[in-house]
Amino acid sequence: MKNVKKRKKTKESIGHRLLRYVGRFFLWFFCTLAVLLAGAYLFFLYINKGPSEHFRDLFVTSAMESSAGGILAQIYLSDEEIDAIRQRNQVSVLTEVTDPTLVHVLAADKAEAAAALPETDAAAETPVVLPADPDGDGIELHEVHGPMYSGKMMIVHDPSRVHVSAISNFTHSGGGWTLQQHVENSGAVAGINGGKYEDASGLGIGGWPEGLVISNGELRMGDPGATYGVYGFTDDNVLVVGNMTAGQAISMGVRDAVTFGPALIVNGKSAGYQGIGSGLNPRTAIGQRADGAVLLLVIEGRKTSSLGAAMSDLIEVMQEYGAVNAANLDGGMSSSMIYNGEMVVSNCQLRDERRMPTAFVVYPADENGITADTSLQAGARSE
Repeated sequence: MKNVKKRKKTKESIGHRLLRYVGRFFLWFFCTLAVLLAGAYLFFLYINKGPSEHFRDLFVTSAMESSAGGILAQIYLSDEEIDAIRQRNQVSVLTEVTDPTLVHVLAADKAEAAAALPETDAAAETPVVLPADPDGDGIELHEVHGPMYSGKMMIVHDPSRVHVSAISNFTHSGGGWTLQQHVENSGAVAGINGGKYEDASGLGIGGWPEGLVISNGELRMGDPGATYGVYGFTDDNVLVVGNMTAGQAISMGVRDAVTFGPALIVNGKSAGYQGIGSGLNPRTAIGQRADGAVLLLVIEGRKTSSLGAAMSDLIEVMQEYGAVNAANLDGGMSSSMIYNGEMVVSNCQLRDERRMPTAFVVYPADENGITADTSLQAGARSE
């Protein structure tokens, strides 16, 4: 009888100890969580309400450009205060539209010259190899760095190789393609993310573009009479940057374009900006030099190694590389670049690779440096 009571007492003792340990763990857990939440609240309170106007403006503009991060400013500041901060830190709107005569596509001259040569002479011609393009694929890849950011600049010498890839069907319920899928489905060798799309609270699935989409000369999204920011290429392979109706874009021969913005450089004139210009975030931009070469820029952000770039940084980098026209594209977690099957820039860390309805892709060139037939790639997009 004593042994039974002893065993029962031992079991109760073990149960009490287990409950006590579990209780202590949860007490420690919730206390730690409370301290962390309180610390985070005070940290963001200091940034939003503290003495440094510079850091407040930098934080607020960066947060408000994020699909979900704006709440970190809205908790502490009124809509009027946030609007005032964004007003004094913005890029001015350029009203001009690209003048195509300022761009002379040297790659087209090369292609025409090669096509005019007899077959034997064309085969015997020694290709010109640029120091920055040792493999002779017509693409250069450079690292770019600034005080708060790092990224990649891709130079595509033949602009006829750069096109818009678009998913087969635009839908609110269906998902888009990852950048890897855009590149693979197009038979391309490189690509960057494209235009604006539906992305409520950063949870969008990339199936519905916003604004205008033109792919291979077809108006895939947009009202012919409505005005959009048009960023894309004409049949003459000139990058168009400016506001116009979708009907005007088609009439002037725009073959591939998307909407985002703002315009950074138009006809050699850069956009002005106030304050810091914008927040620090991952960025993607597209530009073109006077010789027709296309500039594809992707900046990493929201990392300890690269906080991100402001619009003013994009303008400076594009000017450094000789852009006469340039525009900002979609940014944030969508900002990414693929080259020869490798993701050379990615900003999607917490989720799988972002899905998107559009992307700018770079088609391969044939052995003479002339852009390969794109009929196969166009067919891949319409499947």
